[in-house]
Amino acid sequence: MAAKNHWLMKTEPNTYSIDDLAAEKNKTTCWDGVRNYQARNNMRDGMKIGDLVLIYHSNAKPPGIVGVATVVKESYVDHTAFDKNDKHFDPKSKKDNPRWFMVDIKFKEKLKRLISIDEVKTVKGLEDMVLIKNSRLSVQPVTKKEFDIVLKLSEKKAD
Repeated sequence: MAAKNHWLMKTEPNTYSIDDLAAEKNKTTCWDGVRNYQARNNMRDGMKIGDLVLIYHSNAKPPGIVGVATVVKESYVDHTAFDKNDKHFDPKSKKDNPRWFMVDIKFKEKLKRLISIDEVKTVKGLEDMVLIKNSRLSVQPVTKKEFDIVLKLSEKKAD
C-alpha cells in the first residue's frame, strides 16, 4: 500500500528512541502521551494506515531525524489520559468524551546517518518544513518532496 501522507514525530531518545521502537515486539508501539491539540489533531484526523513517518530525536545532541516508521493503526483513544498513575493523566479527559488520541506505528528503518536540525535548515527544498517553522510541534505533516529529500540526504555523507 502506498503512503498517502507523510509525517514527522518527535521523541526524546532518553525516553523512547528509534532503537526502542526497533526492539519492540513486532517492531510496533502505540504513540501515546501526546498532549498538544494540533499534534493530536494530526494523529486523530490525518494519519492513515500506510502513511510514512520520520522519527526525530529531540532534546538530543544533536537533535535530528533518525529513522522511518509506518502507521499501522489509525487513531484511537489514548487510555493513559484516564490512568491516575500515568504521567500523561488528564483529569479533564473523560471516557465518554476523550480529549486525547494515539496511533500505532511500526519501525521501518533507521537512517544511515542522523540528519541534524542544523543540516535541515540549510537544505534547499526543506526551508518550509513545519520542523523549522513550528519547531515545538511533536506530530507534524511533511510533504512527499520533503520526505524524499530527507531520505536522499541520509544516503550522502554529511558535509
